[in-house]
Amino acid sequence: MEVTKKIPLSLEQIQWYEKACSKLNPQRLQKLLFDLTNIHSPTGAVREASEFMAEHFKKIGMKSRYYPMNDMTGNVMAEYRGSGDGATVLLYAPIDTHLDRTPGEEVLTGKGQEADLQPFAQQIDDWVFGLGASNPKAMVATLTEVANALIEAEVPLKGDLIVGMADGGMPVDISSRNAGMSNGVIHMLNRGMYPDYAIIMKPWNWVYHEEPGMAWFKLQVKGTLGYAGVPHDAPGFRSSVIPAATVINELQAWIVEYAERNTSGVIKPHGWIAGVRGGDVERPAFPSAVTEIFFDIRVNPRVSPADVKAQFASFIDDLKKRFPDLDVDWEQYGSVPGGTTDPENWIIQSCKRGWEHVEQKPHGTPDYLAGQTDGAALRRYGVPTARIGWPWPATGAPLPVAEGLGGMGATYIPDLMPCAEKILYALIDTLTRNRSEIEL
Repeated sequence: MEVTKKIPLSLEQIQWYEKACSKLNPQRLQKLLFDLTNIHSPTGAVREASEFMAEHFKKIGMKSRYYPMNDMTGNVMAEYRGSGDGATVLLYAPIDTHLDRTPGEEVLTGKGQEADLQPFAQQIDDWVFGLGASNPKAMVATLTEVANALIEAEVPLKGDLIVGMADGGMPVDISSRNAGMSNGVIHMLNRGMYPDYAIIMKPWNWVYHEEPGMAWFKLQVKGTLGYAGVPHDAPGFRSSVIPAATVINELQAWIVEYAERNTSGVIKPHGWIAGVRGGDVERPAFPSAVTEIFFDIRVNPRVSPADVKAQFASFIDDLKKRFPDLDVDWEQYGSVPGGTTDPENWIIQSCKRGWEHVEQKPHGTPDYLAGQTDGAALRRYGVPTARIGWPWPATGAPLPVAEGLGGMGATYIPDLMPCAEKILYALIDTLTRNRSEIEL
């Protein structure tokens, strides 16, 4: 079991921490979460949400700025400066949601009537519902509440606290808006938001020092254009749809084996077949000449997307040998490398100390992770980054929510508060020390 490095807080730091924790206000957090969830912010169109947060940060005593990327979207960064000779720590979360909720998305969501899939907020007791109310907007609201409490407690910081929220954090590529694939956080890093350390909040109640990347592939199973009125043994006709079923089953088995073969560190790089596309619903009499299969598999930080491509090419070669009648083509159309931070780095150990202080037990080795976030991009850019989260998904919701991940939009506020306390611990542990004390 991994052992956390013990560096206790001083009596004065403990007093600052306890005062800051006493300033955490779940009702204030819930109101911010409700207001932010009520602002629809799909990837590539988050201007209103980011501008809202820029104004909110000013109200709590931070210097903030909106960073436009185009007329539709942009990012926000806020800063609260210490007295000097300390580290700069970034609290980061994306602000975009993974769905647009426009007509036609029912193929992804089903009927999409559940509370967590709506592009507006609903509130019952300690619950907030709405598209992205849990991921990412609960993270935005919680990190903001942490900054608010730290400021209200008047903790004498030496280092600088910055809070950043960016577009493009969802694992999507919205080509019409040139958005997704961590484009927002990279935009901000290149425009002054470069810290000594970063803390990113994401689901699951562990501290992680690394996260996977992504590899997106598209397979084309080829046949010929057909017609429903001809016999199945008609010469010259080859279905693309029926052989696709064979490819799907073989591919699913390969994905499971791939995850096992590429597991290392705290990463088990799962993947799923996302969809099958072919034919024309308005022309069902004509089976299509091509059936496409597309999928995402995750990339361990110790494996490059190019190596994953080579592994997949070997799978295709073997598939063709075993099924010589298959006519298959493929391409890799998305590639995002993973990122890792030395697990002994100060910010990882500090977050683990905060986790252990709140949980009152050793942190130990976390569950395997396959979820991808902008934390991978931060690490690839050389920013030591800790991921910390809360138990997820929330259970016992008083409104109907979608099965599976759905709209990632059901949040029970009390679940967030222990995570806020853990982050506050790491901030006081880090920002009230000189740079020489914290490995800088």
